[in-house]
Amino acid sequence: MAEELYFLIGGVGMFLVGMEIMTAALRDAAGENLRNLLARFTTTPLRGVATGAVTTAVIQSSSATTVMTVGFVGAGLMTMPQALGILYGANIGTTATGWMVSLLGFKLQLGNLAMALLFPAALADLLGRGMWARIGRIFSGLCLLLIGLELMQFGMKDLTDVLTPDLLPGSNIVGLFALVGIGILLTALMQSSSAAMALALVLLEGGAISLVQAAMIVLGMNIGTTFTALLAALSGSQPMRQTAVANLGFNIITSILAFPLLVVGRTFLTHIAETAGDMTALLVFHTGFNLVGTLIFLPFTPQFARLVQRVMPERKPASLISLDRNLLTDPGSALLAAQVAANAIAQRLFGALGSGLQIRPDLRGLAALGVCTGAIAELKEYLADIRLAADNNEQEEAFAALVHQTDHMLRLYERCQQRENIDTLLHDRVLQRPAIAVGAALREAAKAGGDTERLERLSRLVGNRYKRHRRSLMLGEHAGIYSLEDVFHHADAMRWLDRSLYHAARTKEYQARVEQGAPATAKLQRA
Repeated sequence: MAEELYFLIGGVGMFLVGMEIMTAALRDAAGENLRNLLARFTTTPLRGVATGAVTTAVIQSSSATTVMTVGFVGAGLMTMPQALGILYGANIGTTATGWMVSLLGFKLQLGNLAMALLFPAALADLLGRGMWARIGRIFSGLCLLLIGLELMQFGMKDLTDVLTPDLLPGSNIVGLFALVGIGILLTALMQSSSAAMALALVLLEGGAISLVQAAMIVLGMNIGTTFTALLAALSGSQPMRQTAVANLGFNIITSILAFPLLVVGRTFLTHIAETAGDMTALLVFHTGFNLVGTLIFLPFTPQFARLVQRVMPERKPASLISLDRNLLTDPGSALLAAQVAANAIAQRLFGALGSGLQIRPDLRGLAALGVCTGAIAELKEYLADIRLAADNNEQEEAFAALVHQTDHMLRLYERCQQRENIDTLLHDRVLQRPAIAVGAALREAAKAGGDTERLERLSRLVGNRYKRHRRSLMLGEHAGIYSLEDVFHHADAMRWLDRSLYHAARTKEYQARVEQGAPATAKLQRA
């Protein structure tokens, strides 16, 4: 019996390794398209459901989809109601794994074929490049998954006399809740609801558990799969924790609602079990209660989000930005988070300096820019820890643009500390007009989608005005109109305006390139 138990445990381990390899390879293959789908297509909870279901079905991991979504909320890429739609869809999408395992591992029994394909798939992974390496990795993971499943089935053959439904809790309320707890524990330990589901299918097919017991264990798995996102959110911002708790609440309530669904639909499930087998009945139940839960929650998503936010109110952030370090495992997601953070810093700098450069200057924003010191330092550290995927030109270009943008924001911040130049500019009849024009352009640039070209045009005009005014100041000093101190004072103020505008224009330019995916090469040639 010990040998069979080793096969069962080893099969679970191999299934886990295969699932991890296949999921990572599918996620890499999906690449930027997957992240763009999650971050940009999810404009409503309903679209989020479709997005979450498709994404999870593609990458075969609800945990990966959930963690990525929670990270996007923390980065400010989406709101919690939008994220909740994705999380609903992820619960539907994860049921696809059970159907895949049932078809390939139990119905078609492709274990022997997987053994034969594993060697060429591994060679493609190790020796191939680009697309062929990813294809080899996907098939390597799938082969290991199917081999692990066959080992689990092999181990169960001689354990059916020992492992019987009588060993597990009975059908009373206490026993049913105990089975749910077993499902939670299994998923939390394995960190994979797909592997736990595969184990439940093997035990059900081998007669070790009954259909009702398997259904209760599956309900527990639905709750246990949320723990990965909870762990990821612990060190994140309050919106991330709100989203993770909302996901936990949704899964708990959905599982509770499945109890009456199981009672009412027991005759229907029994009919399916008699005609198509217990395993198909379990998969129908798994898919069914996730669909019903989504249909119930979807119309009330905004209210559900507000309830969670009321229970877990968001405190005033201590920092201007909040970068989730859990996203560093996925370079594309980390770059998106860094982009949002860089834009938030730029917006604060533009708004503060723009408010200072007007007829009646408001210097409060400039006085409160100390928060940018830590934000820029945090962004620099975060960028330094991003490890880009090999041979991904889009990521390299976006990373280069973010580094340039951060550098120019740092220089602009340093100039924002030299507030004494503002008074000089606004009291010089020649310099006042360009200074006010720059202020208006910066206030406009602080808004989402502000005009980038306007800053570039102003940068060239102010540069030319600076050169002409400096010559007129020197000629005026020779004629005795200005003192030498006035010449230096006004020239410094004009140079300050010129350089501040230049760094603002460069910041906005690189920001646009990151958003549009354009090559990170400079248009402004002035050093």
